[in-house]
This record gives sequence, C-alpha cells and structure tokens, in this order.
Amino acid sequence: MKKYPQLHLDNQVCFAVYSLQRRITQAYQPLLKPLGLTYPQYLVMLVLWQTLEEEAESSAWSPVSVTQLCQKLMLDTGTVTPLLKRMEHNGLLTRSRSQEDERVVLVSLTESGKQLREKAADIPVQMACRSGFDVHEALGLRDKIRSWLNSWR
Repeated sequence: MKKYPQLHLDNQVCFAVYSLQRRITQAYQPLLKPLGLTYPQYLVMLVLWQTLEEEAESSAWSPVSVTQLCQKLMLDTGTVTPLLKRMEHNGLLTRSRSQEDERVVLVSLTESGKQLREKAADIPVQMACRSGFDVHEALGLRDKIRSWLNSWR
C-alpha cells in the first residue's frame, strides 16, 4: 500500500505542466533558429510586435518599458535585461532612457525587428500542426490555463 501517493512525481499537475512547457520550448527551437531567436527572445518579440500592431491602429508607435515587458512576460529584470542586450546587439531593438524619467528604460523595434515579424508569421501554425491538437482543443486548453493563471494572482 502506498502511503504518500500525493507525493509521487507522476501525480503532480505541476510536473505535467512543467514537462509540457519544456517539450513546447524544444519544439520551437528549430523554427526559431533560422530567425536567430531563442524562445525567450521570441516571447519578447511577440510583445513588441503586438504593441506595434496595436499602435498602428492609432497611428503612433510608443516604446515599451522594460517594466512593462517584465510584467507581460512574468519575468524579472535580471532575466529580461540580458535578453534585450543580446537582441539590441543583433539589431532587433534599441534601448533608451525615458526623457521624462531616466530610471525608465524604453525598448523599440528596429526596422530589422519589424521585418522579422513577417518571417515569424507562420510559426504558430507550424506549432499547431506539430502539437496534434485540433484548433478547438488548443484554444480550450489555452483558456483553461489562463483561468488557472488568474486564480494564482
């Protein structure tokens, strides 16, 4: 008789989610490599591309602060700053100090970073095909995970 089945690794929801996250990240690698991006850099680009698209509707591009990026990605500045430095070195973005508050670092896409969006446009479709989920299953899973995330705030 098993006395502590609740402490078995295979019974942990957290381990199943963690394992899936690692597999997903690995599946992205061959798609992102030709773009010169790592998975965390891709996430940064997604935030910046989305902001660019939203701003296009209002015909004004506003840089994103490092704080905003960290909040969106649920990462700390110690993780995000080195990513941004590498991405700036690779010519995808620029970092500058806010004129209103020098403590605020603003991130803007370069033309190269904007153009990379076109090359990345089919990555979500490729990932969906690799997953084996149908679209409705994937969206349902995404919504369930979002619901769980919101309950942990």
